[in-house]
Amino acid sequence: MKDQSTPRQLTGWHVLMIFAGAFGVIITVNIALAVNAVSTFPGLEVKNSYVASQSFDKRRDAQQALGWSVYASAADGVVKLEITDTAGKPVQVEQLAATLGRATHVKDDQVLAFQFDGQAYVAPAVLSAGNWNIRMKARAFNGTEFEQRVILHVAR
Repeated sequence: MKDQSTPRQLTGWHVLMIFAGAFGVIITVNIALAVNAVSTFPGLEVKNSYVASQSFDKRRDAQQALGWSVYASAADGVVKLEITDTAGKPVQVEQLAATLGRATHVKDDQVLAFQFDGQAYVAPAVLSAGNWNIRMKARAFNGTEFEQRVILHVAR
């Protein structure tokens, strides 16, 4: 029988195994988080940023000349997108396309079918609590393109 009064010794091999185990856990967690981040967020806003930058100033100036303000809200299963001019009057657009989704992933993305009700654009949508983004593209009747990402906060 062994004498239980003698303490176990901590050898160099024990210390090596402790360090290897700790760093193994850290590296495994980092790899898992990196794979998850890359697989859930596409990361693309435009296909070619250089080409998009060539006309950015012109498009921005034309969009700002419209003087539109956009506000989004949600209640009772309906998303409302209010577009107003500099006088605060509702704006009706020639064309409107919008995608509603989370900022962090694309699995909850929904293409909304907005209809103008005389005051704002409304569309049915099922939303859980949290922050949402509406990526909208509209065209004014004069042909000016208007693009904006509108933040929508849904309370619990």
